[in-house]
Amino acid sequence: MPLHIALYQPQIPANTGNIARTCAGTHTSLHLIHPLGFSTDDKMLKRAGLDYWPYVDIHYHDSLEAFIEMTEAQAQAQVYLIETYGTRNYTEFDFSNSSQEIYFLFGHETTGLPADFAQARSSNCLRIPQSEHIRSLNLSNAAAIVLYEALRQQGFKAVK
Repeated sequence: MPLHIALYQPQIPANTGNIARTCAGTHTSLHLIHPLGFSTDDKMLKRAGLDYWPYVDIHYHDSLEAFIEMTEAQAQAQVYLIETYGTRNYTEFDFSNSSQEIYFLFGHETTGLPADFAQARSSNCLRIPQSEHIRSLNLSNAAAIVLYEALRQQGFKAVK
């Protein structure tokens, strides 16, 4: 599967459940980077994606470093960080190469990704345009927005 959503230390079970449902419906892999703020057996998480959970291609990573090591071991992998302080809009990137493994990495719901980690990868830091009246979009909404742009650019091949 060439498209992946990665969540760094997610805290809200319903967000992760909604993202899992989106991943199941789009044949997108889901990567959860520990520590998690909940158990994947959590009642709320299962309620958010219960009917779809068996269809989620889910991977767990012990740390952000372990996740990055895994992606760097792949010859055709590209990691994009999704952050409110990114300088380029997500629509400015070309995700059309459907043979490339594309990872969209989302930060912790309240603090985002570690600042030093994101600064070191600022050329691949994307943002979703939004009003200054909010701190950020809901995590599950942001994941769907970016994922569906990549799917659109790939002609929705993964979901046809």
